[in-house]
Amino acid sequence: MEKIGKPEITRTKINGPLRVHKENPRYFADRDGKAVLLTGSHNWSNIQEIFSPDEEKEFDYRAYLEWLAGFGHNYTRGWHWEATHWNGFTRPGEFSPVRPLPYARTGPGTALDDGPKFDLTRYNQNYFDRLRHRVIEAGDYGIYFSVMLFQGFSVDRRAEHPTDNPWDGHPFNRANNVNGIDGSAGNPEGGRAIHTLKIPEVTRLQEAYVRKIIDTVNDLDNVIYEIGNEHYEESFEWQCHMVNYIRGYEKTKPKQHLIGMTSGGGSNDAVTNSQLFSSPADWIAPRQNNEDFSASYMDDPPVNNGRKVIVADTDHLWGVGGNIGWAWKSFMRGLHTALMDPYEPLHGLENYAVWAPLNFRNHPAWDPVRRNMGYTRYFAERVNLAAMIPRPELASSRYCLAQYGREYLVYVPQEKEICIDLGEGGGFSVVWLDTQTGMLTEGDHITGKGELKLNVPVTGSAVVLLRKKERRSEKKG
Repeated sequence: MEKIGKPEITRTKINGPLRVHKENPRYFADRDGKAVLLTGSHNWSNIQEIFSPDEEKEFDYRAYLEWLAGFGHNYTRGWHWEATHWNGFTRPGEFSPVRPLPYARTGPGTALDDGPKFDLTRYNQNYFDRLRHRVIEAGDYGIYFSVMLFQGFSVDRRAEHPTDNPWDGHPFNRANNVNGIDGSAGNPEGGRAIHTLKIPEVTRLQEAYVRKIIDTVNDLDNVIYEIGNEHYEESFEWQCHMVNYIRGYEKTKPKQHLIGMTSGGGSNDAVTNSQLFSSPADWIAPRQNNEDFSASYMDDPPVNNGRKVIVADTDHLWGVGGNIGWAWKSFMRGLHTALMDPYEPLHGLENYAVWAPLNFRNHPAWDPVRRNMGYTRYFAERVNLAAMIPRPELASSRYCLAQYGREYLVYVPQEKEICIDLGEGGGFSVVWLDTQTGMLTEGDHITGKGELKLNVPVTGSAVVLLRKKERRSEKKG
């Protein structure tokens, strides 16, 4: 056994807008058809300023990108909030402003937050300039940027967050705009109807906003779209409409980008996983609660059969949570990963006993997860990813990506030995990763066929890469 060192993870080269890989639709593909795995962290404050009671505080976006790149991450999810505030995690009376918003506050008249009313036909150019600049900067660091368009948590008071009703600060609340738009559809408590097709004039305004977003970032290669965060199940038809609307409008533009739909965490009334799989979206991020309770995206992700590109996002699984096993198990089952990361702690989360202990950037639980997400990308770029498919039956741990008979990437959670089916066999090189230390070790070359048993040379979880050694053809002289 010979130690190699720790994985050296270089920045991704942004090479054209991503596509779904034609031969292996579990993965993305760049302009040259190379298979791409996305993995990365995201934070609630990375586009708009939010969740800080200090209105003078500014999110240090450049430091955030340096930090992402330092872990080898190549993806982030850009958060969008629709209302002027959201106090869902705070105590009554606390105020967490959101700024800037896309619509111009022109008046005449005063909105419920005592600011000027919104004009829904005029835009706050600062929002769009800020978005464009942040997408460009992310690309400079080799990071693909998911542009979130809408926000499910901005339209009403949710049962799990009873202290606040963000609808009071929403531009589509009739009390807050000069256009006479009433997005409540007769519901004084909220505006869930704006994320449906019930109010045609609202949908037309949303389409105009989507066009503005597309006009702002269409020329950028590192863009991916997400319709919105954690919407209700009743929003499904509207979300599908928006997917198709984006796709149609981008056909008139120089570049086309992928479009995603996400589920709603643990909520039973959120968009379902079945809806996501039946949608026209290119990629999806499921919720933990499958309708048939047949699989756990937290603990034992189902194998991705290629119906959709799947991003396992901890935001829809734990909320605030995740571990090394989640990162590797997801990768071995053909999924991409995203971590809802308290890089900028969520203001007010100290009121929630389950999440409060983890709501710190430097909590010791986080760096091991962040590093191992980068390690998954390291290995994805050193195998023929386009030919690798999840093959749980080939390894006793049941976490295996393989090009049968040629390359095997296996996650070993705790076992002291691992059995791998080598097929017709041959000679294989062996490289181990200790997921705790990040140390790579070259094992002895092996020769065999059928089931092979290997001793695991580390304490705790490990990853092993087996590659078939090609015979060199003899030169004739």
